[in-house]
Amino acid sequence: MLPFVTLVLVALAADLTHGTPKGQLHYPEEKRLKNVKQLTFGGMNAEGYFSRDDKYITFQATGLKHYGTECDQIYQLDLSKDPHDPTNIRKISPGLGSTTCSYFYGNNKDSLFAGNFHKIKMLDQEYNATSYNTCPPKKCKQKYDKTNPLWKLCNTSYTWDIYQDYDIFKVNEYGNIVQQLTKNNYYDAEATFSPDGKTILFTSMRSGDLELYTMNADGSNVKQLTKELGYDGGAFFSRDGTKIVWRASRPKTDAEVKKYKELLKYDLVEPLNMELFVMNADGTNQRQITHLGSANWAPFYLNDSKTIIFSSNHAAGAAGGYEAFTLYTIQDDGTHLERITFGKGDFNSFPMMNYAGTKLIWGSSRMGGLTELDLFIADWITFGKGDFNSFAMMNYDGTKLVWGSSRMGGLTELDLFIADWVYDLPPTTTATTSPAQAVVSTIASFLGL
Repeated sequence: MLPFVTLVLVALAADLTHGTPKGQLHYPEEKRLKNVKQLTFGGMNAEGYFSRDDKYITFQATGLKHYGTECDQIYQLDLSKDPHDPTNIRKISPGLGSTTCSYFYGNNKDSLFAGNFHKIKMLDQEYNATSYNTCPPKKCKQKYDKTNPLWKLCNTSYTWDIYQDYDIFKVNEYGNIVQQLTKNNYYDAEATFSPDGKTILFTSMRSGDLELYTMNADGSNVKQLTKELGYDGGAFFSRDGTKIVWRASRPKTDAEVKKYKELLKYDLVEPLNMELFVMNADGTNQRQITHLGSANWAPFYLNDSKTIIFSSNHAAGAAGGYEAFTLYTIQDDGTHLERITFGKGDFNSFPMMNYAGTKLIWGSSRMGGLTELDLFIADWITFGKGDFNSFAMMNYDGTKLVWGSSRMGGLTELDLFIADWVYDLPPTTTATTSPAQAVVSTIASFLGL
């Protein structure tokens, strides 16, 4: 995915005056998350993705103080070790230029990522210098004369840079380049794998627009999946390998199309309006599943291959802008939107579920304030499935039910819950069923008995 540092800083700027105090690891409203733990402690860390055995994560990070770099590099972290131990974080990328979007191969050792380090040219004096910044310049951080079209574009738009010298590489566990998978002068990045490890899904600008493509794991047999005008990116396969989810912009009006094309001419995009889309793994049956407005992005299929977790600022409203990005889940038919993370002014994004389906990793500002984005991991709570429910009793006026359940505590905790009781006979209840039998039948059904 594209560099996100500016996005995060803007998202967090609202905290200066009206955001909540930083330092809350877990909000009580986050019922889907338990045992939240912080994995990184400083800098800008994001896109943490599990190895197939769930023992490691690969991620991108930047920050002069913590990583000694002003643009993203790729790192790996052993989840069995103390996250506070700085030696537990290993840099995998070369350290030159900028890198992005790493993902593990199925052997839990090799990984892929995109970067432009292979096109960095340095003079002798630069090689011998104590330090030298090889990060690619951001177009809208440069100074332009008012007659330059970029002056107006950069002063009237929030932009991401598209680095046309990005290629995708395979590296081994030591960071040695095994293979260059793409070789051209177009943006190739945002690469992920199919569950069987045979297909790489990625974004490229080789057609003149930012579209989704697939290729074999060795870089051969490139196929274009999307063709509609707009930025298609951040794509992932479902865990059963049959579907793909991604986020895309879709400029419609003449003014929107004109601006999109003009920005793209200067290798820029404006990620303010993006929605989620799904399609079959072969590119057929493409359809939009969110119509929330604002920026909806970083989607990922959970292990049921039906539920998608993603990040959105749609609830912040026009006045809030990038005040907060929150994690939500939604079914891939566009139904059952559910909020997952909380905390006013917090940035939460880049979620991924582990392969066992028991944990969620994501990037959040909840502990870092205005200039820090860290990775967090938590147990994922699935309501209903595998829960223990028993010991039910109705109150004496017949309006409430209390019972014991493991739904929030996992296998080692049983808690009491109370709920309003609604006297609606279940569909299977017949006219000959007595009121007492109906209550017992409904309670049994409710408890999964």
